[in-house]
Amino acid sequence: HRPGDELPKAVAVLDQKREDCTYPFKELSGCGIGFKLMQAWTKQTQKEEAKLLAYLDLVAISTCADIVPIIGENRIFVYYGLQQMNAHPRLGIKTILELAALKSELVVKDVVFTIAPRINAAGRIASGNKAVEMLVEENSDKAIEFGGDINELNTERKDLDKIITQEALAIIAENEGLQNKKTTVLFQENWHKGVIGIVASRLIETHYRPTIILTESNGKATGSARSVKDFDVYNAIDACRDLLDQFGGHKYAAGLTMPLENLDAFIQKFEEAVTAQIDPELLIPQIGIDAQLELNQITDKFYKILKQFAPCGPGNMRPVFMSENVFISETSRVVGNNHLKMEVFQEENPKLKFSCIAFNLGHQLDELAAGVPFSIVYNIEENYWNGKTTLQLNVKDIRI
Repeated sequence: HRPGDELPKAVAVLDQKREDCTYPFKELSGCGIGFKLMQAWTKQTQKEEAKLLAYLDLVAISTCADIVPIIGENRIFVYYGLQQMNAHPRLGIKTILELAALKSELVVKDVVFTIAPRINAAGRIASGNKAVEMLVEENSDKAIEFGGDINELNTERKDLDKIITQEALAIIAENEGLQNKKTTVLFQENWHKGVIGIVASRLIETHYRPTIILTESNGKATGSARSVKDFDVYNAIDACRDLLDQFGGHKYAAGLTMPLENLDAFIQKFEEAVTAQIDPELLIPQIGIDAQLELNQITDKFYKILKQFAPCGPGNMRPVFMSENVFISETSRVVGNNHLKMEVFQEENPKLKFSCIAFNLGHQLDELAAGVPFSIVYNIEENYWNGKTTLQLNVKDIRI
């Protein structure tokens, strides 16, 4: 997080983003800073630095979960942390993987969407101590017990997330004024503080604009902000600092607290700040395409080359490809909550079919079933099923 004008009164405040900090890499997560402190301590006390390698799995989880750029030292942390989790996962992580039925080689996406949410659920719904106990547990039976508890908390977290997201979407749908704004700021006193950041991210998927979700906590309005690509929401919140008790964060995410009586003034001032600062083009969701491919170019050899780009994440995203003039097979169907499971092929080679998963695009199945050629934008990934690993296309968008 960016430090404020006034630093806490402490023996030391370690933050690479301090203006007086000369450390060259500025994108460490909080856990990454902790690891650097441990490195410095081992050197100062002449301890064996190699013993710290056992903690790289935790540093990798933090780096992925905090959505910091996977560049520089972060790339090294994640690379070796993933190696460790794949080869010798600690009992707590192993328990999560078993509960989530994750059997393929772990990548950043698995940490972000499977491991991190379960660890975070403990702190969001109950106490973060539960996650700590699971991660440090060396007895397998107890680790399984802790893992089961955390899995239940994650289920509760998902239920709350779903309910609050639906309530927030309903508020927007019923208020035309909200739909025409450049920001979304919503407050409900009964919304669970532990999931409002997740809800803010969910709303951006359907209402693409800087978003803040607030609830009441200890007599104050407290909230989480999320931003759209390339817009600095921290600067926009900073323009409203006179209405806030405190705030902190970075370009794409922030937390804030204010007196309840300041809420209406903040909503108006934040809208004005974003309107003044944002390029209108940034309010149009876009997908950058790295290359256009014919389906017959997608081979195991090609995918092995792509894997050399890993670990991928912010600052080093997975390559995005486009294929035109593809058709859908008759076996395609909607699965889960509006997800499209389909096979695609091109006329030049109709026997070569690729399995695809298109999240939240199930509503397009009827249009595609008419036999009309269409274009897809996707990542290439491995899919592990019934002991067999195949290449799968994770479709981001469809254009007919």
